[in-house]
Amino acid sequence: MLVADPHAFDLAPALASFAEHGYARLGAWADAATLQGLRARADDLMLGRVVHEGLFFQHDSASGAYGDLEYGKGWTGPSLDYRKVEKLERDPLFWAWARNALFERIARTLIEGPVNLYRALLFGKSAKGGTELPWHQDGGEFWGLDREPFLQIWTTLDDAPKDGGCLEVLPGSHHAGLATKDGGVVPPWCLAEQKAEERALPLPAVAGEVILVHNHLWHRSRRNLTGKTRRAFTLCLIGADTKCRRKKKAPRQFVRVFD
Repeated sequence: MLVADPHAFDLAPALASFAEHGYARLGAWADAATLQGLRARADDLMLGRVVHEGLFFQHDSASGAYGDLEYGKGWTGPSLDYRKVEKLERDPLFWAWARNALFERIARTLIEGPVNLYRALLFGKSAKGGTELPWHQDGGEFWGLDREPFLQIWTTLDDAPKDGGCLEVLPGSHHAGLATKDGGVVPPWCLAEQKAEERALPLPAVAGEVILVHNHLWHRSRRNLTGKTRRAFTLCLIGADTKCRRKKKAPRQFVRVFD
C-alpha cells in the first residue's frame, strides 16, 4: 500500500514540525491501487452498495453552512454528498490502511504502550461544494475522555487544492490548549484576538498525502469550488490506558490498533 519503505523514512523533521507547529506534512504515501480502492469504497458506502452495521453518516447541509447541518439522521439514502462517514474501522479496506507500517511507526514513536483508536472517519467535500467547517479543535469535554488526545493522521484520497476545501491550520495554536473546556468550534472573540483570518495557512495536497495534525491545533476547511469530489481519511489514535468518562451510557470500549 505504501510507495516507499516507512522504516527508512526520516521521521525526525516531521515530528519536530508536529511539536512546534501542530502539524507536519509527510508527503504522498498511498500508492495508486490503494487510493483507487479507498475512493471506490467511499462511493460504495455512501451509495449503499456496501453496508456495514453501525457506521455513522452525516449529510451535507443544503446551504453548505455548518450551522444548518442536521444531526441524528444517519444514512438517508444513496448520495455522494455525505460530509462524514465514521466508524470505518468496520470496513476492511479502510482498516488495512489505518494499520499500515508508516502509521504504526508514528504511533509507536509518539504514544507509549499499546495504541487504541478513538475514531476513524472520512471527511468529504462533494462536487456540489460540501459544507464549510469553521475553526475548531478536536478535544474537550464533548470527547468524554480522561485525558486529551493529541495525534490525528490525515490521508488525502483526492487532490485537495486551495479552492477545493483543503485543510487550513493556524500554526502553533495548539500550544495554548483548548480555547474552551468543551472544545469544538473556536469562539469568535478568540479568532479575533489571534487574528486567525490573517494567519490562516492553507495546506493544499495531492491525493495520497499524509499530514499529522495535533488535536488542539485550530483547523478548518472551506467549501469545495472545483466541481470535483475531495475526500480525506483521518484517524485519531490514543494510548490504550485512555478511558471513556461518560456516565449516561456504558463507557466506550476502544478498538486496539497496535499491540
